[in-house]
Amino acid sequence: MKNNPSLKGLLIASVVFILAFGVYFFFLAKKNYYLVDNPTPYTYYYKINNGSEGIISAGQYVNVNLKKGKNSIKVFDQNKKLLYDSAFEVNKIRGLINIAHKDYYVNRQYYGYNLKKDSLLLALDKTIIDGKPYFGGAKRFNKLYTEDFYYNVDEDYDKLIKNIDKVESRSKIFRKQDYLNYYKEYYKF
Repeated sequence: MKNNPSLKGLLIASVVFILAFGVYFFFLAKKNYYLVDNPTPYTYYYKINNGSEGIISAGQYVNVNLKKGKNSIKVFDQNKKLLYDSAFEVNKIRGLINIAHKDYYVNRQYYGYNLKKDSLLLALDKTIIDGKPYFGGAKRFNKLYTEDFYYNVDEDYDKLIKNIDKVESRSKIFRKQDYLNYYKEYYKF
């Protein structure tokens, strides 16, 4: 085979291209999934779309498979007594099933160049939790299903800011106590 610089360049570019996509998909790409979460000290049993029975222990979260569109769930207590039989609509690629209907908070964190965190906090709404005001405009949620967030309860905000040219934000859903801990640590009041 003849020494062809164009062919070598094409092969090197192809290998670099494949490696770049490999790094992205294995290390950087955000996984999309659905969780059933139980922040209570109780154990629950559940069936999604009349499938096999699942168990979720106290303080645990479990990945589940959901289909886009209408889904159903039956939830049982630790004695396998039916608590409720409900339906919910899935439209997005990640979501959370609040099996115990407890309080969660969806918080929006802002990133960007020349971001004034203190004035931003004062401009956003206050959230009242246990009679105490919290700045930042976190939204309370206690329904069965939500998908109005970017980071799930088992994920953290990005440690690395990817684009600092403009102000951007990402939302994360927290269990109530996790949100209070995050607020105290992040805002340091």
